[in-house]
Amino acid sequence: MKKKILFSLKSPYREQLDVIGYKFGHGHKSIAIVGALRGNEIQQMYVCSRMIQELKKLESEGKILEECEILVIPCVNYYSMNLGKRFWTMDNTDINRMFPGYNLGETTQRIADGLFTKLQGYEYGIQLASFYQPGNFLPHVKIMDTGFTNAEIMKDFGLQFGIIRKPRPYDTTTLNYNWQIWETKAFSVYANATDNIDKKSADESVNAILRFMNNKGVINIKTSPGYITEIINESETQQIQSEAAGIFISLTEVGKIVERGTLIGKIINPFDGEVISEIRSSVSGIIYFEYHSPLINEKTVCFKIIK
Repeated sequence: MKKKILFSLKSPYREQLDVIGYKFGHGHKSIAIVGALRGNEIQQMYVCSRMIQELKKLESEGKILEECEILVIPCVNYYSMNLGKRFWTMDNTDINRMFPGYNLGETTQRIADGLFTKLQGYEYGIQLASFYQPGNFLPHVKIMDTGFTNAEIMKDFGLQFGIIRKPRPYDTTTLNYNWQIWETKAFSVYANATDNIDKKSADESVNAILRFMNNKGVINIKTSPGYITEIINESETQQIQSEAAGIFISLTEVGKIVERGTLIGKIINPFDGEVISEIRSSVSGIIYFEYHSPLINEKTVCFKIIK
């Protein structure tokens, strides 16, 4: 294992930001794995730290195949992580909305440029992603339909679902999208939690990434078979929005099968405790996203269901 500073940024108020990468093997740029781009992505950083431990062991046992290089970047935005902020602390901008970056631009644009320069040229890219709202996901892998990759490759992760997302205009500045434009086959792996550690789903994500590496001939180990991945389009999912603001109570959890009309949550008045809204499933399917903040605003996505 080689620990390297991939990119540095001086700060007038704090120690300079050093983005650290851990390299395993040598030769062909096979796979790059990126963890926390945002300051609250604790689970994503944790999964990467677990990957580093696994790869150290595999490298010592000679199970990383020759001419294969693996790069793991556990955390990029630890400035914000140290302060408990999701976005860049100085101006509240999102690094994952700044790619491919600009080396003469704003701070987060320069960070994105410095990072992306080091990530170019890898055959496969895996980002440990999070949703813009607080909540839990059923572990799954997602790909953007840019026309530059094959969705069938998602089956090599062995996760229950692989989701194809049609890019929206704001997706064009994300790491995943730009990786694909620059000819890296890029995937987003969702590891259930974000700002807390879920060891069970972290184990599942680590095993899925190792399974992918094994299937792609980067490492040589025995892995569990995992799921026969069902590939679906994001249009086959249904968002359930809240109809009122208040205290949010979930009555289900990710992975649960629900029928149309099932009561899956409620919103109560924070002052008198009266139920002001019932949340019912509008379709039959599997819960794959569950909002988990105690307070909710009206028209907030509180559940996502695979129909």
